[in-house]
Amino acid sequence: MTSPHPSSIPDSQLGLSHAEIQILRQHQQIALHPQNYAHSSSTRGRGHVRTSASTSRAASAASSGNGRLVLDPGSLAALGQHFERLMAAIQNRVQQLTAQTQISTINQSSRAGAAMAAADAEIARFRDIIRQIDELETEFDKVRHIRDIVKGFRARVETLERKMDTRGARRLPRQKAQAR
Repeated sequence: MTSPHPSSIPDSQLGLSHAEIQILRQHQQIALHPQNYAHSSSTRGRGHVRTSASTSRAASAASSGNGRLVLDPGSLAALGQHFERLMAAIQNRVQQLTAQTQISTINQSSRAGAAMAAADAEIARFRDIIRQIDELETEFDKVRHIRDIVKGFRARVETLERKMDTRGARRLPRQKAQAR
């Protein structure tokens, strides 16, 4: 039995999933009718593909929803060129996103480096403060030790003064008695 459209085959025979068949149908229509999709970025500046009368009939049959893939050379060439443009547009977008990602990564790395430098500076400042506190505590301990020594000397001096006062008070009555 022959196909109703000798230059097309049912797209269900291609081994594609339903979603893939829908994408194929959509892009076949775009490829065969670029004037209807002139706003598409994938066809800008590319011109129109020449189609023959049989291509137009096959395209009409394919786009009419009967689920057939057009096989004539013109339709397949148009579909191939369309997919090449689409792949080029995708590749271009991937390159743009890659460049943006690299820029973002560099900027983030710079910010992270600056943040790390600031953190290192704050850590160094904190360590210097701790060092100064340790020095002050050492000085405080020295002053406390000197204070304790001074207290000890003062206590000795006061004890010696009392002893001298007591001895002087004992001698004073004897001296007065001897002087009389």
